[in-house]
Amino acid sequence: MLSLQHFWARTSVLTVLLLPLALLFSVVSGLRRQAYRRGWLKSISVGVPVIIVGNITAGGSGKTPLVIWLVNWLRSQGYRPGVVSRGYGGSARGCIEVNLDSLAEEVGDEPLLIRAKTNAPVVVGRDRVAAARILIAHHQVDLIVADDGLQHYRLHRDFELAVVNAATGLGNGWPLPAGPLREPKARLQSVDAVIQVVRGEIPLANTIPVPAWCADYTAGQAYRLCAPQEKVALRDLPSRDWLAITGIGHPQGFFDMLEAQEIRFTPQIFADHYAFKADDLPVDGAVLMTEKDAVKCKGFAGTDWWAIALEVSPESGFIDWLGTRFKQ
Repeated sequence: MLSLQHFWARTSVLTVLLLPLALLFSVVSGLRRQAYRRGWLKSISVGVPVIIVGNITAGGSGKTPLVIWLVNWLRSQGYRPGVVSRGYGGSARGCIEVNLDSLAEEVGDEPLLIRAKTNAPVVVGRDRVAAARILIAHHQVDLIVADDGLQHYRLHRDFELAVVNAATGLGNGWPLPAGPLREPKARLQSVDAVIQVVRGEIPLANTIPVPAWCADYTAGQAYRLCAPQEKVALRDLPSRDWLAITGIGHPQGFFDMLEAQEIRFTPQIFADHYAFKADDLPVDGAVLMTEKDAVKCKGFAGTDWWAIALEVSPESGFIDWLGTRFKQ
């Protein structure tokens, strides 16, 4: 994914060669949007409010951490939210409820992380409408949060949050596969709010065509995978040469956070949603990883493998604005 981000950051000869495919993608996706807008294809309401947290670009923009923050915030406001997700990377067919002992290779790493970090019910499935109905029937939720799904128009939505990575913005501005765009820039003008994810001292992208609030993503506490209840501050980690690994969409963001804490490490990048195996990492080594990676490694973790929690801090103005939109 790192190489794709570099490719999508600029216009090159290969970009021009891919423009016919990008034009075809843009036409097909545009016709599909119009079909829902004109009522030729029907969006289905599930009877409770639905919040979409998505993006218009491919790759890691930071949706899932914002979903976790949002679900916890909604619970603090008295709501009973449930989460639906595609379960990307998982092998499950149909709709599957996510439990704390679910396997990431079945339900996907992000839904498993959401379940662990929020204790809210989560259902994965290609059919988001069916997944939402399961949540309502089995858990009496009064609000649905969809992790991704901005382009899943079959599920009627009441509220849309679009997430943009401040480091990469909208890339070169071309549709897939010549660029990162799933939908045109103008799509951001129709959502309820745009959130720019900021990791470290990164200037905001100037490619966003609408006003946006910011959310700071910073490194939180660390914990051993074999003893997750014992948390320590990053500054209290042993001073050593760490192996820092990631299987996320924007790996440089993780490395930047470690550098900001002056941690010495050797980086190793795996593909986004990589299914880790026991022999991928040194069992007797000192390893740092994200929580998204940790849910896939906890079953065979070494004694010195540590996960770094992510702290999400949206602007106060965004929180105040949410408060006016969601009042019990």
